[in-house]
Amino acid sequence: MNSSRKLSCIVCPISCSGEVVFENGQIKDVSGFNCKRGVEYANTEVTNPMRMLTTTVKVDDGELALLPVVSKAVLPKGKILPAARCLASIKVTAPIKEGDIIYRDILGLGVDIIAARDLAKRN
Repeated sequence: MNSSRKLSCIVCPISCSGEVVFENGQIKDVSGFNCKRGVEYANTEVTNPMRMLTTTVKVDDGELALLPVVSKAVLPKGKILPAARCLASIKVTAPIKEGDIIYRDILGLGVDIIAARDLAKRN
């Protein structure tokens, strides 16, 4: 059985479009992308989609009540919501420096969650 999936690449600002053709559940062809990165994105997107996680965590004694955090690397797309739920239950204490590890090895995936900005202690 043949099928296809059209995709717009998200790797760079060009956002070129392409198509992945399947035959018997296997990738047969990838076409239409302007560069190698687009082809790699398409292959990953249809076999094992990955995403960065950006969210916030609660802060004690900080100038702000929430700290923006980001995954240090991509996570499997299906693990984004469970990881966000995990982070919703934690609280950090100010002061915090950008790049500080907020949560080590989220869900056992080998990816750390880090602070996306400095956050001073409340005066």
